[in-house]
Amino acid sequence: MSEWTIYQDQRRCIGCKACEIHCKIHHRLEPGPRFGEIMTVGPELVGGAPRMQFVFMPCFHCETAWCVSACPTGAMRRRESDQIVWVDGDTCIGCGACMSACPWGIPQWDSEQRRVVKCDHCRDRIDEGLEPACVTGCVTGSLQWVRVSEVSRLKREATARQVAEPLR
Repeated sequence: MSEWTIYQDQRRCIGCKACEIHCKIHHRLEPGPRFGEIMTVGPELVGGAPRMQFVFMPCFHCETAWCVSACPTGAMRRRESDQIVWVDGDTCIGCGACMSACPWGIPQWDSEQRRVVKCDHCRDRIDEGLEPACVTGCVTGSLQWVRVSEVSRLKREATARQVAEPLR
């Protein structure tokens, strides 16, 4: 698993999809493929009021990446330095084996490039010391570029704030 991840504070997300737009602009993607997708959950009644949640679904850069194992040409790769899983576009033959292997449906077909594409945490930006485009484009600060080891602490803090809020 990658040492870094994109953490979402779902309470802050308004579903504006600015993250998706910034990603598309950065990667020059056509309308179809989405590297990090905002999934809408709801509306559901919570305390008698309708509520919706928005869940950000990027690539998880799995420790055992089935997409990498399934790729017959080695186009789906894991970068040694930071464990980011990425697609070598020059080697991809577009067979779709990685798409079938991923339980999250992350690798997607790009009909314009005629190959498979997926989130690579904007590794070019990471190499420049910048955060992924989706994180910098998030208008509410819902997305954060954090070490995987920090996710548990961030979730605990968010839960504590949620529990303490009605007590104020």
